[in-house]
Amino acid sequence: MLNIFRLGKKQNTSSQLRDKIEEIKKQPVPEHLAIIMDGNGRWAKKRALPRIAGHHEGMKVVRKTTMLANDLGIKALTLYAFSTENWKRPKNEVEYIMKLPEEFLGTFLPELVKNNVQVKMMGYKDQLPVHTLRAIERAMEETKGNTGLVLNFALNYGSRAEILDAVKQVLNDSKNGILKESELDEQVFSSYLMTSNFTDPDLLIRTSGEIRLSNFMLWQLAYSEFWFTDVLWPDFNEDHLLEAIEVFQKRQRRYGGL
Repeated sequence: MLNIFRLGKKQNTSSQLRDKIEEIKKQPVPEHLAIIMDGNGRWAKKRALPRIAGHHEGMKVVRKTTMLANDLGIKALTLYAFSTENWKRPKNEVEYIMKLPEEFLGTFLPELVKNNVQVKMMGYKDQLPVHTLRAIERAMEETKGNTGLVLNFALNYGSRAEILDAVKQVLNDSKNGILKESELDEQVFSSYLMTSNFTDPDLLIRTSGEIRLSNFMLWQLAYSEFWFTDVLWPDFNEDHLLEAIEVFQKRQRRYGGL
């Protein structure tokens, strides 16, 4: 399941890209695409730049990826923007990352509205700075009527905490007579997760050469297809995304069957 790209790959021209998009759309594309956007810091270090420069460059890739996913007809794009463990990073880096939603949505929101993209967020809001949460909630409010791609930011998100919280809610509902033990199955349990309004991801992409999930959607990714690349997130382009989807389209998803 491992696909590695060379950094020197030549990118298609706009007309070639358009032709490739139309060809890919002839076959089923992932309904829900999840991406672990990794490698911003290493991208900056390779260029003797501060780590925050990598995060700023990565923000531009979020825009391009979102618009291409929308063009392809993907219904949901979940981006792992900040984990519950990322608070351990240097204070100045965390503070900068928390300013990115303001900067990104401040410039990109009109384009999202125009292109019928709906913004959502999953994660623990109580720890987020007021200005970060305000920017996200404003985007969610202004795009709530949109019916195209759902751009879902996993911000201050951790899958183990999510699962534990779901278990606690199940136990509480069972104790209060809201849920019978006999009614609990995978589908019901999934309704207690932060992704209750989403289908499970069909495809997970992780950049930067790391081959692990890093506490991301552990329940939801049980039967997802994985695609890994050495390309650092700021270098991830339209060709890489299209290639990942082409690989996905060639796979047979058997869900444990033959």
